[in-house]
Amino acid sequence: MIPALIVFAYLAVVLYIGIFAFRKGSTGSGEDFFVASRKLGPMVFLLSIFGTNMTAVAILGSSGFAYQRGVGVYALMASSSGIVIPLTLWLIGTRLWSLGKKHGHITQVQFLRDRWESGGIGTFIAIVTALMLVPYIIIGVMGGGSTLETISGGQVPYAVGGAIVAITVVAYVFFGGMRGTAWVNTFQTVLFLAFGVTAFTLIAKSVGGFPATMQAISEGPQSFLLTRERMPAEEFFSYMFIPLSAVMFPHIAIMCMTAEKVTHFKRTVVLYPICILLIWLPSVYLGVVASKVIPGLSPSEANDVIIRLLSQNTSPILAGVLGAGIMACVMASDSQILALSTVFTEDLFAYYGGRKKFGPKAEVWAGRTFIVLIGLVSYVIALALKEKANIFELAIRFAFSGFAALAPVMLAALFWKRSTKWGALAATVWVVGCVFANWHLTNISDAMAPKPPKRPAASAMRGGPAAGGGPGAGTPALPGGIQAVVPSAQPGGTPQVTGDGPTPAPSVLQTAQGGAPGGAPEGMRPAGPGAGGPGGPGAGGPGGPGGKKKPPTAVRIFPQLGDMFLRGPVNVTIFGFLPVFPMVVGSALLMLLVSLITPPPSKATIDKYFSK
Repeated sequence: MIPALIVFAYLAVVLYIGIFAFRKGSTGSGEDFFVASRKLGPMVFLLSIFGTNMTAVAILGSSGFAYQRGVGVYALMASSSGIVIPLTLWLIGTRLWSLGKKHGHITQVQFLRDRWESGGIGTFIAIVTALMLVPYIIIGVMGGGSTLETISGGQVPYAVGGAIVAITVVAYVFFGGMRGTAWVNTFQTVLFLAFGVTAFTLIAKSVGGFPATMQAISEGPQSFLLTRERMPAEEFFSYMFIPLSAVMFPHIAIMCMTAEKVTHFKRTVVLYPICILLIWLPSVYLGVVASKVIPGLSPSEANDVIIRLLSQNTSPILAGVLGAGIMACVMASDSQILALSTVFTEDLFAYYGGRKKFGPKAEVWAGRTFIVLIGLVSYVIALALKEKANIFELAIRFAFSGFAALAPVMLAALFWKRSTKWGALAATVWVVGCVFANWHLTNISDAMAPKPPKRPAASAMRGGPAAGGGPGAGTPALPGGIQAVVPSAQPGGTPQVTGDGPTPAPSVLQTAQGGAPGGAPEGMRPAGPGAGGPGGPGAGGPGGPGGKKKPPTAVRIFPQLGDMFLRGPVNVTIFGFLPVFPMVVGSALLMLLVSLITPPPSKATIDKYFSK
């Protein structure tokens, strides 16, 4: 319980910082509450904008995903993010800052509404972005509940831990607004950056050192964790589009408005990739280490692997201090809660007459009321999703993909004079349709999704973790008694079916009742080169030659459409690509084509936003 008590002390410090910042610097105006009067200094701006973008996904999500998929997780997100996000901050963030300061914009929707000369389309975009941000807030509550439950050894239940985190965040955002949130994010960013280096060093030493651990993994059945074997080229390529979401996130766009000077962006752009390295590299490495040290975790349990490593390899006091570092990253959802409140207040309440009718003070209190409602709704949903969602996948499937697909709308608004409101509307409707389609396809294909069985614990295993292939590499159970065969790692490639021992070499799919080779029903086709289709995320990837471990298969959702829609253990793919790829391409094409066939904006608007 000592680690949990240290985390509680940390939460008290965070609460104090948020309220103290409010009392010391608040002017009581809406601009002060929502964008700190646009006066954040260079270091606070850098650390707060980085901290607000590094939520539970960065530590818990990345380590949990690396536990299943290996070191390639770093390349999936961190490598591309280290390049794309700084570029978007420089190209888009600085222009948003300039236009916001010139015309008084607080949110991106205020800019888009004026740029497109349409209040209705602006409102539609505001509602869409607000709804897509909710999953990102939920994963913060999930991460907080999970962290406190694990670090306390179960003495603080998930529901109680999530409630404590939600109440703490809501409290200091409620009182401190943007200034309090920025200072808390600055403090938390310093803490979790220090956590990454410290946890990496201590845990690596405890488990035998980095070289020895990597050598042991490379020589065992989990060697695929040190390669990109489980990451098909299509999936790898798709992840390059995810960082486009950065500036379309309302909390990042609003944070861009808070800088005192445009020169503050320069330091942020230079140091941002280094900050990503310091937090993602240790998290991914520790996720891989955990797959060997703590085998047998389900995808939802894998979110806690770093906390489990800390509890097993450090003293209770040190585990508590480092646990506070994890909590610092998890609690970055504060800025998303404030952003949703800002969108509600500025883009809906104030725009539709609330400010004129009730006055400026009512505007701030409307925002605070919405902060409480957001916290409550997020907590309730987080309780329902405890055993149903992996933090990383939940974020990618809904929040990141949707906002990345809206990037063409923002780019066109800022840099293309001929772009029109109808192009923006068409692109936004496309994104909404794709998000719902992704949800629908995921929902209807849950029953047929190949689900790797939970790996046995180390004590029940012979020859190391996941003797059949490591995290997520077990044989997936398919409906109707179908089981996918995973070739053995032994020379000669004798296939194995989980639970049935070695069998003669059948086709890639066979029935659990001993059906004839190749007897898979239509729709249960394996994915991967040489197996009938491309591999999907979570479904593994290309199958290797004889003797090389083949990951679980993907299933055709609609057999008559071939490999167009495939379902892996977690995600739906389109010809093997994550949905974000066609979503971004489709959004860009609609923005272009519809703008070209519809009337351009008025000369006054073009002069307002494009005159030098």
